[in-house]
Amino acid sequence: MDKTSLNSGPLPVVDLRQNDGSLVSTLKTLLFFTILMIMLPIGLYFSSKVYVFEGGYGMSNKDSYFYAAIVAVISVHVVLAMFVYVAWNEGSRQWREGKQD
Repeated sequence: MDKTSLNSGPLPVVDLRQNDGSLVSTLKTLLFFTILMIMLPIGLYFSSKVYVFEGGYGMSNKDSYFYAAIVAVISVHVVLAMFVYVAWNEGSRQWREGKQD
């Protein structure tokens, strides 16, 4: 390689500001669902174990672990379904906006 081929001209500049709004929106959505995925199952697990199954129904410690785990797994599936729904709608909205340009 010679020096003239390396200095043949300026590099093309990519303007990232046009996609900056959708990127920030996507990152906010991802951060929201990440926090929800961590906090909701853990919170529901312990609160349903102590207050609902042991306190309300009078279950044993062993049984309340089992049913609280079921509640946590169901909450994970609900959060995942909500994320897929929001991501699908956001993607189709961006596709429609891009198509109109």
